[in-house]
This record gives sequence, structure tokens and C-alpha cells, in this order.
Amino acid sequence: MTTSTTVQDLIHAVEKADSAQKLTLAVVNLAALRDSAAIPTLIDVLRYNNPGAAVAAVEGLIALGKVAVPPLLEHLDGYNYGARAWATRALAGIGDPRGLDLLLDAAVNDFSFSVRRGAARGLGRIIWSDLEESRIKEAQEAVFRALEGLSRTDPEWVVRYASIVGLQGLAESVVEFRGRAIELLGQLRETESEIVIVARIDRSLEQLTTA
Repeated sequence: MTTSTTVQDLIHAVEKADSAQKLTLAVVNLAALRDSAAIPTLIDVLRYNNPGAAVAAVEGLIALGKVAVPPLLEHLDGYNYGARAWATRALAGIGDPRGLDLLLDAAVNDFSFSVRRGAARGLGRIIWSDLEESRIKEAQEAVFRALEGLSRTDPEWVVRYASIVGLQGLAESVVEFRGRAIELLGQLRETESEIVIVARIDRSLEQLTTA
């Protein structure tokens, strides 16, 4: 059986799955091939009301990497916030700077906290070496400002938590922001009321100051 035939067979298995369990298994098998021909189907799965299948699809898209970014951006579902959250998670995991503008906008403006959470984490994972040099400094500053705003004012604790993760990621990948991130985290530690976030701040501070 050729690779092409295998991909088509597995795509068909996804399309004909008649239970949540069968769908998840079919998506897992399709994603495991790491074949770009599977990308449209994996993106379609993000719209289904099946978290297990969506997780498998996201992992498959992340494994495919940069080749998955253009179709993810093109087919982002503006009406289905669940699908949007999963797609944002995939873009965040890939780290391609072509998704940066979308992640910035989603982190700051999306009404869905799950989308904001995924975007905040993704802002700390950008592969800066893939961005045009002339844009890097301005883009990094925009990311820091967005994460600072989320960490201070987002009403959802899971988004504030994700912003701490994003800040640490930025500080670890861009040494120029380490001092600013440590200072901000110190301020947040004094004002944050959620114990779980304070614990995450302490963890980030420890890792950033001992790196």
C-alpha cells in the first residue's frame, strides 16, 4: 500500500467514524503519519465536539510544524470558539512567527478565555530566528506588553496563569527581556490573589534567576 493510499484510507476512517472513540482512534492514526495531506482533515476535526480527537489533531498539526501554519491561519473559524481555541493551541505549539499577529490579537481581544489562554502560552514560544530581523525588536516588545496586560488585568485566572508561562518563555528565549520579566513577576507576586498563580510565579522566578 502506498503512503498516499494510506493517508486517504485514514482520512476516510475519520470521515466515517460513527462514535467518539472511533473518531479519536482514527485521528490518532492519521496524525501519526505526519503527512501534510492530512492537514485539511486534522483542521476539520477541530470543529467537532470531541476533545479527545481535537487533542490528537492538535498534536498532529504541531508535529507537522511550519507546513500547517498557512492552512491553520486561512481556515481559522471565527464563529466556533471551541475550534478557534484548538487552532490557537496548534499555532502556539508550532511557534511560527507567521501566527504572531493572530496570537497577539487573540490574547488581548478574544472573548473566549480558552482562546486567550492558548494565545498567551503561544506568545512565549515564538521562534524569533524565523522572523525578519527588522521586525523582531518591535514584535518582542508587543509580546511583552500583551503578556504584562494579561497578567495584571485578565479576569480569568487561567489566562493570568498562562501569561506567566508566556512571560517565562519570552524571558528564556530573549535574554534582553529577562530583567524586565523578573521585575514584573516580582510585582505580580505582591498583587496576585490566586495561590496557584503565586506558586507559578515563584517557580518562574526561581528558574529565571538560576538559569
